Amino acid sequence: MRVGSFVLAAQFPGQGEGEALHRAVRSAEVAEEAGLDTVWLAEHHFVPYGTCPSAVTLAALLLGRTRRIRVGTAVSVLPTVHPVALGEQAALLHHTSGGRFTLGVGRGGPWVDLEVFGAGLEAYEKGFPESLELLVRWLRESSVAADGERFRFREVPVVPRPSEALTEAAGPELVVACTSPSSVRLAAERGLSMLLGMHVGDEEKAEMVALWRQHARACGRSPEEIRSAAHVSAGVCQVADRRVDATETLMKAMPGWLKQGLEAHVTVDGRTRRMRDPLAYTELLCGLHPVGTPRLCADRLAATSERTGISRFALLVEGSGDLAATEENVRRLGAEVLPQLV
Repeated sequence: MRVGSFVLAAQFPGQGEGEALHRAVRSAEVAEEAGLDTVWLAEHHFVPYGTCPSAVTLAALLLGRTRRIRVGTAVSVLPTVHPVALGEQAALLHHTSGGRFTLGVGRGGPWVDLEVFGAGLEAYEKGFPESLELLVRWLRESSVAADGERFRFREVPVVPRPSEALTEAAGPELVVACTSPSSVRLAAERGLSMLLGMHVGDEEKAEMVALWRQHARACGRSPEEIRSAAHVSAGVCQVADRRVDATETLMKAMPGWLKQGLEAHVTVDGRTRRMRDPLAYTELLCGLHPVGTPRLCADRLAATSERTGISRFALLVEGSGDLAATEENVRRLGAEVLPQLV
């Protein structure tokens, strides 16, 4: 089982953006010290829900500051960037980090980001499959041309090549955030592992894994490729001596952050968006994920893995909103939870 942290650089009420970013960097450094497998970095624009606007840029910093741990984006929002530019950055980080970089991509939301970056609503509503296909080709081929609805250009060489070996396994790992049957199918057809969100429980994640396998078989993916798919389950983790203490820590801090963060999202076309109730959402997350004693946390991770077939985790560790508490949480995850999963 491979357990990693999920870092949003969340800005809690009363905090500055620099404080949130400093906590994000420190939590990643501590994650390596604690023996975690991966640090997953979120990306958001114009909202305090997450103050990192470029997951790939923060990944570059953290890869330079660490020596062992993998660093992944969770996710780079594909509709607001050019797939070739993102592919070039991924290849660069793959080479310079010794293969420790994972590129996670997703569709994002219908936010004002699409207006600011000139992508338009159609890039969100219809353009994700084309963008993903171009990105996959860039990471697997030696030269690429495009003649699609959104991207058209003459054939150009891929520099730097993600790998000298001309195989589909070459280059940085690529995973896709999946929230719907259509995105599951996109990932399966290309043999890409899924990143599944922390808002859904084991039953729904198990159904998505089963759907992925069904589509992968239908499009001719080999049994070995299907068995070896390394899907990722996102969640929340708070370790304490008593479950009530862990829950109380999150219930005190997370609703305020969620309220100001989620309310700050602005849709590009003025559509009404029903936001989750912050208190109820925090309660849901505490019930779904490893929040409690080290033994309870280990048991919940093991149970999720058994029910879903997923063996990789990206766990939000900064739910307290406090730097010292976040560092302690990560250290306890490494020292007291991980050994029980061996």
